[in-house]
Amino acid sequence: MIDSADVEAEAVVRGIATPRALVVVIDDRIGDGEGPELLGPLVVELLEEAGFHVDATTGVSGDEVEIRNAINTAVIGGVDLVVSTGGVGVGPRDVVPEATEPLLDRRLRGIEEAIRSSGLSAGSADAGLSRGMAGISGQTVVVNLADSRAAVRDGMATLMPLAHHVIAAISEF
Repeated sequence: MIDSADVEAEAVVRGIATPRALVVVIDDRIGDGEGPELLGPLVVELLEEAGFHVDATTGVSGDEVEIRNAINTAVIGGVDLVVSTGGVGVGPRDVVPEATEPLLDRRLRGIEEAIRSSGLSAGSADAGLSRGMAGISGQTVVVNLADSRAAVRDGMATLMPLAHHVIAAISEF
């Protein structure tokens, strides 16, 4: 596990501020007036443990335009990492990959496959069957995770060291 103090020390040496993140929870119940489920706080906790400052958690329904707007707002806002949960399965309302793909300048297929593979290895079928994407939009890393606690925990454990590496690489430009 990456120690938060190590991340901060490396950031100071490289002249990089603490990386910023935004969490997007996709859940149709949000459109019905219900609040985001417990996955948002879990993602925030895991991001903070990995040395990120989380600007906000936002919840949107499974509408492609709403999802795209939430991710694009984060990119325009200059966060380093956007992590979304939900909407990556094979159901008719699972449109997060379709909303995400047009926003990506470059796909990070290795991260996508690492998250799926580690999810399957950990016994999380929804993570293994996820159509979630990972990529770079401008100077922001965007990653879609499945919406179960197991998928989030395993996906974040796989993602964090890779995200730090990608953020450092793209911030050098």
